This record gives sequence, structure tokens and C-alpha cells, in this order.
Amino acid sequence: MQPVSRVLYFVILLGIWLVPFSAPAVAERVPLKRMVELALSHGTSIAAADAAAQRAYAAYRESHNQYLPTVVVGSGLGATWGFPLSLEGSAPSIVNTTAQSAVINPALREFVRQARTEWEASQVLSKDQRAQVIEDTVLSYAELNKWESLLAHLSEEYSTALKMEQLVNERIQAGVDNPQARNQARLNTARVYLHIAQAQGSIDVLRSQLSHWTGLPAASIETDPDSIPSLPAVKQETDFVAKAAAVSPAIQVASLHATALEFHARGEHRSMWPTVDFASQYALLAEFNHYQDFFQRNSFQRNNASVGTVIRFPVFSPTLRARAQAADAEALRAKRDLEATTNHVSEQTLKLERSVEQLSAAREVADLEYQIAKSNLDAAEIKVDSGTATLHDEDDARNLANERFNTLEDTTFELERAQIALLRATGELSSWVGLAK
Repeated sequence: MQPVSRVLYFVILLGIWLVPFSAPAVAERVPLKRMVELALSHGTSIAAADAAAQRAYAAYRESHNQYLPTVVVGSGLGATWGFPLSLEGSAPSIVNTTAQSAVINPALREFVRQARTEWEASQVLSKDQRAQVIEDTVLSYAELNKWESLLAHLSEEYSTALKMEQLVNERIQAGVDNPQARNQARLNTARVYLHIAQAQGSIDVLRSQLSHWTGLPAASIETDPDSIPSLPAVKQETDFVAKAAAVSPAIQVASLHATALEFHARGEHRSMWPTVDFASQYALLAEFNHYQDFFQRNSFQRNNASVGTVIRFPVFSPTLRARAQAADAEALRAKRDLEATTNHVSEQTLKLERSVEQLSAAREVADLEYQIAKSNLDAAEIKVDSGTATLHDEDDARNLANERFNTLEDTTFELERAQIALLRATGELSSWVGLAK
């Protein structure tokens, strides 16, 4: 491929890449807060967490409702020969109604407390899933904004690289430069083109993610930089570890889980305590079952009912005792898990805090390096105009400035990522976005 043809080829490819960004009627600037609200309303993970919370609530109601009578109406119709024997524990009857409920049951009381605590834990998990959706959406939005801004800068770099390549070809034809300079110019152009491809690929992936989370068409998503709030400064006097431990969903869930297992263990032990249940039964007996042949006719009646209490005194049960010991071990392990979770949250929060400090320093270094490289580029351009520097000196300075700019953008985003993670750890992410907690 000839040099001129190659330049034209790259220009055509660049036009193809930038067509989606040259049509403002297609894209829609969606503010960050609106994007998060859409993600919260369309998120499948939040719906799954809410369903799990509803299931836990139903399990709690199932345990608690054992104190309410369970009424069963049925029939035990059947032919009898001789004395009417029972059918599944009840006398043959036309209509049979039973009602039963717990009155005094120490084990059941603890199991109800366990179910309620697990329901509370599921509610915390649902809130934590909501915070996860907010964090994921904010990070994807911020990264998309970074690539969209960088793509405009890369397009300028690419245009300059193409001009430089064409200029080098002209200088080679005029015998001013060595033919080896053509490969170096082509390499610079190819590097910028690679960055453009990477930026466009990242933009497509991020738009697809946000589209799945929000229900918006991917092609219509465009970030609004002004809608991203400024990240708060990290103050040294703030105790982020204590703040995160106080609001951490992981610690809350572990604590509730440990409490639930304590209730479970206590319930297993109290399964060996006496219980009192309410029980009643009504039966309408049929004459064709010949009850009157085995009871005195003047004392036999078709309508019969029994109401009373059932008292049980567990005396000896090695099975229940072993089950209670196993429950004690599970409760002890849950306490140790709570301690481990608390330590893990503290460590992760401290790492985030230190990471923000380090990345803040790294961003300052990257910014100063870019400013110096930019000043060197300006100086090189002046020297080229005055004839005291070569065109390749200017090209080298420009490449270094572009490299420093890319490093600055990457470091800035990594700092934002760490700050957003720290906001979530301390429970301030929702208020930072502008949403109610």
C-alpha cells in the first residue's frame, strides 16, 4: 500500500469510527441521578433480593401462625363390619372437623424469634443489593464519561499523527529524512488508532451494560459530565473505619445471623421442655356404621365434640439433646464469623482510605508530569518555528505529552473509583448521588 493510500485508508476508518458521535440527534444526555433511578427500577438483582425478603417474611409468618388454630374439615365415610374402627385416627363419620394450635411452647417461641431475625437480615441484604446497583451504575457512568471525553482528545491526536505521517513521507521523497522515519511515523499513527479502538470498544461495552440495567437503548446513551457531583475530600480526622463498621450491611447481616442461630440453639434446648396445645374435634356420626349396636341406644348421639388441651412432658430424647449440641456449635461458629466479618470490613475500609490517599498523590504527580510535558511541547513548537529544533523533536514531545495525558486520565478515574467505593463503605453513596437512603 502506498503512503498516500495508507493515509486515506486511515482517514476513512476514522470517519467510520466517529460517525456515531457526529449525530447528536441519536444520543441523549442522561444525568447520573436519572441513570441510577432507572437502574434501581429495572434491576433484576434488586427484584431477586426483594423476593428473597418476601420469602423470609413468609417463613416468619409460617412459624408465628402456629399459635393460631389450624382448622380442618373433612369426612370419614366408610362401611363397617362389627365394631366401628377408626380411619386414620378418627371414627368413621359424615363430617369431621378438627382444630389445633400451640398455647405454650418454649421451643416454638425461640424458633419464631429466629425466623423474624432472618427476615430482618434479608431486608438488610435487600438494601445492600440496592447499594451495589448504585455503585455499579455510578462506576460505569463515570468510566463511560471518561472514555467519551478521551475519544475527542484521541481524535485530535489521530488527526495530528496523520498530518505528521504525510509530512514525513514528503520529507523522505525530498531526501530530507531517512526512510526509516516512515515506520516511526506509521507506528505513532497506529498507536493512536489502537487507543481509539480501545476507547470505542469500552464505550460500546459500557453503553450495553447501562442499557441492560436501565432499559434505555444503548445507542441513545450519552453521559452528562455536569451531572456528576464533585467527590468529597478525604479528611484525615475522619474515622472511616468506625463509620463503615457502624453502617456495614455485611456486619449487620452477620450479627443478625449469629442472633438467629442463638435463638435456634435455645429453641433446640427448649424442645425438651413441656408444651401445651389446644385441640378440638367435632364429628357427625352415621347410623349405618352401627354405633347404636355397641352403645346404649338412649346414650348414643350422632353429634359429638371434644375440646381440651394436650400436655406433653418430654422425658428422655438423646436425639433432641444431640441436635441441641449441634445448634450450639453452629451458634458459636456464627459468632466467630461475625468477628471475622468485622475485622474484614475494617481492613477493607482502611485499605480504601489509604488507596484514596495514595491515588490522590499519584494524580498530583501525573498532573504535574502532564503540565511539564505540555510545556515542553509548547517550547518544541516554538523552537521548530525558529529553526532551532527539528520536526522529530516536536513529534517526540507531542507523543510524550499524549502519553502523560492518558496516564493522568487513568489515574484520575482510579481515584474516583476508590472514592466511590469509600462512599459506599461509609453509607454515603446514595446521598452523594442525590437519592434518599
